[in-house]
Amino acid sequence: MKLISKDIEKDNAGQVTLVPEEAEDMWHTYNLLQVGDSLRASTIRKVTTESSTGSVGSNRVRTTLTICVETIDFDSQACQLRVKGINIQENQYVKMGAYHTIELEPNRKFTLAKKQWDSIVLERIEQACDPAFNADVAAVVMQEGLAHICLVTSSMTLLRAKIETTIPRKRRGNCSQHEKALEKFYEQVMQGIIRHISFDVVKVVLVASPGFVREQFCEFLFLRAVKQDLKTILENRGKFLQVHSSSGHKYSLTEILCDPVVTARLADTKAASEIKALGDFYKMLQHEPERAFYGIKHVEQANEALAIDTLLVTDELFRHQDVATRSRYVRLVDGVKENGGAVRIFSSLHVSGEQLNQLTGVAAILRFPVPDLSEDESSSGED
Repeated sequence: MKLISKDIEKDNAGQVTLVPEEAEDMWHTYNLLQVGDSLRASTIRKVTTESSTGSVGSNRVRTTLTICVETIDFDSQACQLRVKGINIQENQYVKMGAYHTIELEPNRKFTLAKKQWDSIVLERIEQACDPAFNADVAAVVMQEGLAHICLVTSSMTLLRAKIETTIPRKRRGNCSQHEKALEKFYEQVMQGIIRHISFDVVKVVLVASPGFVREQFCEFLFLRAVKQDLKTILENRGKFLQVHSSSGHKYSLTEILCDPVVTARLADTKAASEIKALGDFYKMLQHEPERAFYGIKHVEQANEALAIDTLLVTDELFRHQDVATRSRYVRLVDGVKENGGAVRIFSSLHVSGEQLNQLTGVAAILRFPVPDLSEDESSSGED
């Protein structure tokens, strides 16, 4: 994401102009947008025209519109973002008050204006515009006949390819059918890696499987790369890291990213720091439950006691349509930071964020034990 201009007043009202440069920037933009914002961008509009003879025709024109945002639709697989709202500025093609849907496009600037820019949104802009936060981890999670090729960014786990094929069982005295099918499967996975992984950006490629599948595949991959002179693979051989997983399904990424060998290799990435924070929380919950809280009431009370060392919260909570609820989480984050605590904001599209959402979306590791508040909560009910 490229920041073109930023004009925010002392009362936190103002506007920013940004250019999304890649698919993940659409996810960041989705998290910046809220109902009631003003969005100005280039768009296509179907215009009906009438000639002097009375014949009616229609054509599509590109124009720049400013709309008041009413609905936001994000397709996580295609990384497409559509924003619907009412036109609020005079335009030669679109009347004031008319509805229009803008589809934000890569490499086309847009201007977003808000009456109130909060700290969470401003921080996301900083992260989105920081090249260090780009995708730098790829993962091939596989078992015989099934493979998932994923890109793990700081914000999302993007499934780039799913390869599924039937591998016949080995028969006594005749393994040729099994071996042929396995070789064809490995070939498909290799082609998927070449097609979907950009080695200019990716620092490490995790190859994970149960059993010996990963070793057999990597042996196949590098032998084939030598035979076919695949320089992309040969020059980046050192980036491949073999690790164990319980299956070839995408959900196995969570356990892979928790592997000490992997976390050591990915020590500088945000994705790894989120996974580590979640792992630390689960360990604390198991061994010292009075220092591991989750649920908004518990976490707020821990913050009032200045007890929070690390706050874990999903970005989904900051997209809440109710302004009061959204502000409640913003205040919590600001309060933890003011008290010297660390804040980890998890993406709900990342495997770690999916797990945190199962724990209400907000949790905290405490500096010191705080009395269990579950009895108070059971009598009053969770918000």
